[in-house]
Amino acid sequence: MKNLHPHEISDSRRNFLRGIPVLTAAAAVLPTPVLAAEVGHHWAMLVDVRKCIGCQACTVSCIQENAVPEGSFRTVVSTYSVKLSDAVQPAGTYVLPRLCNHCDEPPCIPVCPVGATKKRADGIVIVDGERCVGCAYCVQACPYDARFINHESNTADKCTFCAHRVDAGLLPACVETCVGGARIFGDLNDPDGELRRRLDAAKSEVKVLKPEHGTEPRVFYIGLDERFQGKVEGQGTLWRPRKAHA
Repeated sequence: MKNLHPHEISDSRRNFLRGIPVLTAAAAVLPTPVLAAEVGHHWAMLVDVRKCIGCQACTVSCIQENAVPEGSFRTVVSTYSVKLSDAVQPAGTYVLPRLCNHCDEPPCIPVCPVGATKKRADGIVIVDGERCVGCAYCVQACPYDARFINHESNTADKCTFCAHRVDAGLLPACVETCVGGARIFGDLNDPDGELRRRLDAAKSEVKVLKPEHGTEPRVFYIGLDERFQGKVEGQGTLWRPRKAHA
């Protein structure tokens, strides 16, 4: 896969919003996991695991952007000890960036007794904090361990793809700060956008977490080791925020 020059990355970040495109005939023959469900913006993310260096810049920027309380995370880079074979001791680590998968069939929605979890027309799954009663049914229903109860608001919390930034024409904070360029955010329905171009180029290499659950995740991975395709647990982060002293 072609490595983008820094100025190309900068250009793509400034211009990733291109209006409302129309699916072409070529797009219609893509594998099902890479297709958007409708015409119009359908936001998604691609994570190139090969480029992730586990620096946790995404974790830190997400906490700062979204005022995530201490000890909780909307996005995280899980780390796993790996070994070359069953006969040897762990030989290294494997990093796996994780966040809400903004599924096309989100299991968190039908279990909510008050309708607080919703899927926007553009594919972003959000939580209405005014309606949420903090029952945690959605936390238990999520197969990706991507939700938690915010201990400050006592409501369900999760990644929203930084919807407030996207609505303003900006990239999610984690994408903006990824030093390795491992996270690509864009519109599945834009055939000329960087996200779709990357997905088209990768084709059979594209994977999702826990495909057997049938949730149709809209967070895709390139370079994902099949041994970790079902993994969602791990050491959450190498850095934890501390409360500021008065």
